[in-house]
Amino acid sequence: MKAITIDAWGPADRLALRELPDPPMGPDTVLVRVRAAGVNPVDGKVREGHLAGAFPSHFPLVPGWDAAGVVAAVGPAVAGFAVGDEVVGYVRRDDLQYGTYAELVPAPERCLADKPSQASWTEAAGLPLAGLTAYQALQLARTGAGDTVLVHGASGGVGHLAVQLARALGADRVIGTASEAHHDFVRSLGAEPVSDGTGLADRVRAVAPDGVDVALDLYGGETLDVSAALLSRPARLLSTVDPEHVSRLGGSFVFGKPSTVDLRVLAGLVDAGRLTVHVAQVFPLARAADAQRLVEAGQVRGKVVLEV
Repeated sequence: MKAITIDAWGPADRLALRELPDPPMGPDTVLVRVRAAGVNPVDGKVREGHLAGAFPSHFPLVPGWDAAGVVAAVGPAVAGFAVGDEVVGYVRRDDLQYGTYAELVPAPERCLADKPSQASWTEAAGLPLAGLTAYQALQLARTGAGDTVLVHGASGGVGHLAVQLARALGADRVIGTASEAHHDFVRSLGAEPVSDGTGLADRVRAVAPDGVDVALDLYGGETLDVSAALLSRPARLLSTVDPEHVSRLGGSFVFGKPSTVDLRVLAGLVDAGRLTVHVAQVFPLARAADAQRLVEAGQVRGKVVLEV
């Protein structure tokens, strides 16, 4: 199979397209022929070796945790999928080696769900990691009717889905931070845009004098402190990037978990027209390095995806 690989930790120019043997399959593994793979900020962290202490790692290493594709084979213990099924997956295995930047990926059954029928391959590939992170965070905060939700980075991959999901969960208001250039986009998602940066707390209080009920932080640092000061209950503060800091403030760290059940919820919302994955740019597999550099530069509106 063709795959993007690295042979050592380092910068994006280490990513190379090469031929590899087809991956092995376990008894509960689904072999997926990948049609598109989502690109996420964590992919660059993996490439640089920042997750090497958390996951056993083996070279050559294929990055990527998001995929949409067609089932090519199933292990003997797989009950929920059959050859030919169209699937979407957050393929976060227990090790780092067989990722989704490849023609084939071996996916544990627990990582997959049926692809939303109303989404293109590239839209479906942008859904799993960002969608699960946003959904599981909002669920952890028990987001619902009557809530005012603050989403930082509301135009980005996780953020633009979190805005829509907060609405789907019944939140009365969503306030989304973003640069001025993205305000119209954030507004189209159903949020009230507020410029990020210095003076953020005052700008949020100008539109929500009583503060907010739920805050989803995607930046860490000072943004967490600002969010905590705006909240009525610290336990409803969530961060995807700063576990120690958010814990000190009384909130929770969120690291999206593979879940067939949650993926089915997300796919159902897509098919019902209540959740849309905005794909900012699609790259061919061979240009994975360019795709990762774009994501790492920030300011992407929605998702970046590789076409396989």
